[in-house]
Amino acid sequence: MRYIRDKTGRFPQRPHYEPRELDEECERIITQFMKESCGSFVLPIPTEALTKLIERDAADLDLYADLTSEGADVQGLTSFYPARRPEVRIAAELSALTSENRLRTTLTHEYGHVKFHDFLWQTEAQNPTMHKQLSQQPSPKCKRDKILGASEVDWMEWQAGYVSGSLLMPLSHVKAAVGTFCETRKIFAPIIAASSAAQALVKVIATAFGVSTDAARVRLLKLSFLSERDLGPTLL
Repeated sequence: MRYIRDKTGRFPQRPHYEPRELDEECERIITQFMKESCGSFVLPIPTEALTKLIERDAADLDLYADLTSEGADVQGLTSFYPARRPEVRIAAELSALTSENRLRTTLTHEYGHVKFHDFLWQTEAQNPTMHKQLSQQPSPKCKRDKILGASEVDWMEWQAGYVSGSLLMPLSHVKAAVGTFCETRKIFAPIIAASSAAQALVKVIATAFGVSTDAARVRLLKLSFLSERDLGPTLL
């Protein structure tokens, strides 16, 4: 991780993570946590394990929050405070059984904020001139369309979205699944995203990791296992 100028003006500088850094750290976090809390690592990662992970690192987790006053389509909210741990609220509608995939994606997205962004409030809080400013800053409101697909300009949401995919679909396990898929079909990655083979791979990943097909597709695109255009075969 390195610091670069925060063009949004929220902080003097903001953290820049390379995707590989996030992948490595997220896989380490979820693997170690599951071994400690569940006794072993299993896929799909149980939703209960995700809630316990947030409860470990946040001050509070509300799975049945009324977020309607926060604006349309806000599904998660992490509130940061100088000198104390953050609080996480998840829209009550996501705790319905029919919203399991969205709940899992939102939980891991919010954990991305908790794990990779809270330190900014704690560090800047040591500066007396920043303490009041931090207290007045609005918490990142995670809308449905930004949980997976935020632009890199919105760096907090983009990083949290990437963390969500990394936690639910750890890199080494995705790589192994894609390798098996390609070997069985005698094809190479990256696979053209619009092809029938890509659609089949997306379903394999979605089933194996307990995520939506949208989340699986985004993850495969970000890891360059799928491509919007033909880049030629690549060995895994």
